[in-house]
Amino acid sequence: MGEGTAVPGKRSRWGALTQRDFRLLWIGETASGLGNGITTIALPLVAVLALRASSLEVGLLAAAVWLPWLLVGLPAGAWVDRLPKRRVMIVCNLVSAAMYVSVPIADWLEWLTITHLFVTALACGTSAVFFNTACHAYVPTVLPREDLADGNAKLQVSEAGTRVLGRSVAGFVAEVLGVAVGLLLDALTFLLSTVCLLGIRTPEERPPRQTRAAKHLVGEIAVGLRFLRRDPYLRPIVIYGATLNFLLMGYQAVQVIFLVRTIDVSTGAVGLLVMCASLGGTLGALMATWLCRGLGTGRALVFTQALACPFALLLPLTTPRVGLLLFGTGALLLGVGVAVGNVVVGTFRQSYCPTYLLGRVSSAAMAANQGAIAVGSALGGVLGSVIGIRPTMWVMTVPLAFTWLLLVFSPVAKTRELPTAQARDLCMEGECRIGDRDRDRDRCPVRRSVDAGRDPLCRGG
Repeated sequence: MGEGTAVPGKRSRWGALTQRDFRLLWIGETASGLGNGITTIALPLVAVLALRASSLEVGLLAAAVWLPWLLVGLPAGAWVDRLPKRRVMIVCNLVSAAMYVSVPIADWLEWLTITHLFVTALACGTSAVFFNTACHAYVPTVLPREDLADGNAKLQVSEAGTRVLGRSVAGFVAEVLGVAVGLLLDALTFLLSTVCLLGIRTPEERPPRQTRAAKHLVGEIAVGLRFLRRDPYLRPIVIYGATLNFLLMGYQAVQVIFLVRTIDVSTGAVGLLVMCASLGGTLGALMATWLCRGLGTGRALVFTQALACPFALLLPLTTPRVGLLLFGTGALLLGVGVAVGNVVVGTFRQSYCPTYLLGRVSSAAMAANQGAIAVGSALGGVLGSVIGIRPTMWVMTVPLAFTWLLLVFSPVAKTRELPTAQARDLCMEGECRIGDRDRDRDRCPVRRSVDAGRDPLCRGG
């Protein structure tokens, strides 16, 4: 089985952005990322400043955004594999825009309650589940395989960069225009994203024809889970990502309260400090392709995580004035590691998984990762109420400093380059081992086993 790098050589200055449809997708994602950066700060600020929410309520609110990954994350992949992905993304954008607009309207009418915020977080979190699953599976539609790494890196750069801007804008908007106005800006970015998606011309591959057995949702979900569970590379990567997200969100659930009430930081400064993580994300995404080219994708992933994770220990050491540099430095370097990991893992998954399974495999992986965020956020809020804010920061960041060991003791650390075609050899993506005459879907034993709800890794058909 051949292995290759997931990061091809640079061929032009602008790379994937020279392609019109990817450029539209990138612009839309950049606009939406700006809004998400604003919401990351604006939503907890609305709860803390407008509704005087407790640390438990703020933690549960953060968890509510990610809870849908636990509830619908797995079936979302099966549904996305059945539907036109661009249409799914457009509907999700419109739902999110409507919900975020409702918050400032309710605030202006003095009808805003914490229940309203929870409903908004759950609705927009559900939309995000379907949107992110569809988008991850849609990128290979607008980009050829050799441009996936460059495209993912550019998406990660714009996402991290707009979070930097969005989080700083959120603090400024909260002080000047009111804490709820930031969510109105987020709604406008979703509308801009929708306009960009409507302009994409590349036709999507029609969802594959399914047999009666494969039409059962549970059977389709099981295929994706088995593929993920049995793969020696995907399985440890998902375990690591879920653990990392659990611990990251455990401290991030209380970081706003930590900075505002424990360290006595102004709302504007909160935005600047929290955006350090996004600034690190921008730097990490810019470095990702270069690191992968020089070290190899496998080694780059392990090296950056081992370097970044220990800096989490700086966060609970934060003190007023000069001590704020500890928080900024820790958040910055953690952001670098997370961004490099996102680029490497995202590109690996897109180039490694069979196209007709990509939605299910992606949703299974993201359900584990994002579901861990929901649990970590809830636990962070509970611990903040029980043992205090700074002790909660310590409880979450100490194990975070050592999570990189999960990758060290896995096959990922033993290979320079993560494979790009090993799983694709099992399907008809031009590399089918059973011969050209069997590439027809109805005669291929691998495709028939997938349609029948059996394991695609079993060559017995």
